[in-house]
Amino acid sequence: MTDLQNIEEESVDIVLAEGTLHHTDSTEDSINYLVKKLKKGGRFLFYVYVKKAILREFSDDHIRNHIATLSDDEAWEALKPLTKLGKALGELKVNIEVPEDIPYLGIKKGKQDIQRFVYWNICKLFHRDEFSLDEMNHINFDWYRPLNCHRHTEEEIRYFCKNAGLGIERIKVEEAGITVVAKKE
Repeated sequence: MTDLQNIEEESVDIVLAEGTLHHTDSTEDSINYLVKKLKKGGRFLFYVYVKKAILREFSDDHIRNHIATLSDDEAWEALKPLTKLGKALGELKVNIEVPEDIPYLGIKKGKQDIQRFVYWNICKLFHRDEFSLDEMNHINFDWYRPLNCHRHTEEEIRYFCKNAGLGIERIKVEEAGITVVAKKE
């Protein structure tokens, strides 16, 4: 692996940062640093997490802070009850109808599976029928264990790109993240 400090400024055609920038101390600072490595006209392709509903954001940070001082083994065990709750909710196969948007909580109206409702709006309790408990716990562990896990809005990402001298060619905002293809101006 090449040390980024050894890469000359304006020497690369493409920077690809798939799911990494949000795990640095500052997504914005990382974008600014990496843009310096790009040649004029070079492309910067990246994916970052999107901000979730307000209760989900709070619980994500609360859980992450709670396990921050634990060893990996202790954190793994501490997340198991969360994973078991996600599994129990997923096995219910129950839908609820949210009658209308609740914008101040970031909750959208419509029919939703109860597990997915909790997952997107309250707390990440990953569940997939075909996964074992350990596989699901691994996904939760992967989410909660990194100390840096910034989530962003489309507006923030547009601001970061503009300030870094990147023109956005494509931006796609989905429930889980934001994908960007930008060109150094």
